[in-house]
Amino acid sequence: MARPAVWTALLLGASTLLSAAMTTATAAPPGSTPARPQAAQLQAPVLVDCSFNPNVHPTDFILACGDGNSRLTGLSWSHWGQSSATAEGVNVVNDCKPYCAAGTFHPYSVTVRLDRPEAWKKDPGVQRFTRMSLTYPNNRPEGYARVMTYPLWD
Repeated sequence: MARPAVWTALLLGASTLLSAAMTTATAAPPGSTPARPQAAQLQAPVLVDCSFNPNVHPTDFILACGDGNSRLTGLSWSHWGQSSATAEGVNVVNDCKPYCAAGTFHPYSVTVRLDRPEAWKKDPGVQRFTRMSLTYPNNRPEGYARVMTYPLWD
């Protein structure tokens, strides 16, 4: 009967020592906050999507999060920098005629520009673009101006 007790004591002792060693190796000094890698501060801003996920160079992007009646597709980014980003693509828009559920989606060539980066509330160490401008070089959806500017969500 003494043998199981000895093994139990040895296992508990080894477990305690291993746990203490790992805690010591990973613990931060009291009152300190984890350091953010400097590389993260140098990253270009992100584009936050409808699910509040950060994106860089997305090929598709939903503009109308509630119903999906306007989206960007086939985005080809020519620039993605610290203060702005530019892409060519297609804005696919539902005409909602006679109503949105029975409407037809139409494609429109568009130039997309992102700008005005600010700290992202979800992760203040990450910059996110806060404004998007769409420029329609040819046809555009009914009621749209040649340049449409939208604030982006946080």
